[in-house]
Amino acid sequence: MENNRSRTIRKNRVREIRENRLMTQAQLARKAKVALRTIHSVEKGMNCRMDTKRKILLALGLRFEDKDHVFPQPSSFASDEGRGDPSMPPPSAPSTPHSF
Repeated sequence: MENNRSRTIRKNRVREIRENRLMTQAQLARKAKVALRTIHSVEKGMNCRMDTKRKILLALGLRFEDKDHVFPQPSSFASDEGRGDPSMPPPSAPSTPHSF
């Protein structure tokens, strides 16, 4: 059985910041001391451990306190997409009486 929590997809700004610093994924992985596939996964939006986020932030020249800027919480970017809080169930359709 697959662990759904570790496979959660979330938006982050790692790729954007890495590219602004003219770094390759391999360079970031080496500097952060994580596997290249970890950088691939993180940039695709896969969830990762807090320690991995810390390593990536420091390798990008950022402080750990910048984590919410680079790895926003779901509710902070969901409103940008017009979908509301993704942890909440979708609103139910209004019930309208049917006349037959």
